[in-house]
Amino acid sequence: MSGALLEVAAVTKRFGGFVALAEVSLSVRSGERLGVIGPNGSGKTTLINCICGSLASDAGSIDFDGIDVSRLAPYQRTRIGIARSFQVPRPFSSMTLAENVAVPLEYVAQRRSSGGAGVQAEAHSILAQMGLAGKANAQTGSLTQVDLRKLELARAMAVRPRLLILDEVMAGLSAVEVDEMLEIILALSREGVTVMMIEHIMRAIMRFSERVVCMDAGRVMAEGAPHQIVSHPDVQRIYLGV
Repeated sequence: MSGALLEVAAVTKRFGGFVALAEVSLSVRSGERLGVIGPNGSGKTTLINCICGSLASDAGSIDFDGIDVSRLAPYQRTRIGIARSFQVPRPFSSMTLAENVAVPLEYVAQRRSSGGAGVQAEAHSILAQMGLAGKANAQTGSLTQVDLRKLELARAMAVRPRLLILDEVMAGLSAVEVDEMLEIILALSREGVTVMMIEHIMRAIMRFSERVVCMDAGRVMAEGAPHQIVSHPDVQRIYLGV
């Protein structure tokens, strides 16, 4: 890993009198696996929304690969390499899995020149990475919860991101399904994708992360290697009340 791909500097976000983010600063190195934890309401999803552009920060700056993206539209941030998943998957219900993946391939990643056959071939290849090759022509209404999560991940990967931000991609999954998703995400990391994962399942965060950031009340409370975070007094206070 070399250099910071993402730099968030003193980002603040207010909703009326409520401060959701209070001068949050963090960095993600190129190729890194960063885990972000914190209780509900700690500002994790607000931070993602500011990074991806669905919310405009009130102060501070967000740099991606040396470019200030703080005022760029979400689609512009996506086109330069920032992609995300959502807590609640919302696929196009009238489309097959392959068609769902073809949409970002064609319209976000701008692959019109490859033609319909090329887009379809790439959509099938991405679905195969997720273990969904046999369901490429199925309708999304037939999917299990874990398969919906895999499809959400496939749609994010269809824009060929350099930074992939995962927002509770394992919520509601069984222990076996969590392990299945972890293997897919770790494989993507080995292929060179930088991954920032927000998750409540501590077992998954500990196994996935090279570094962990803990947020509380809109601030970064602690950061370090997984073994350092679990023994950090502020993290123990937040999660265990000790």
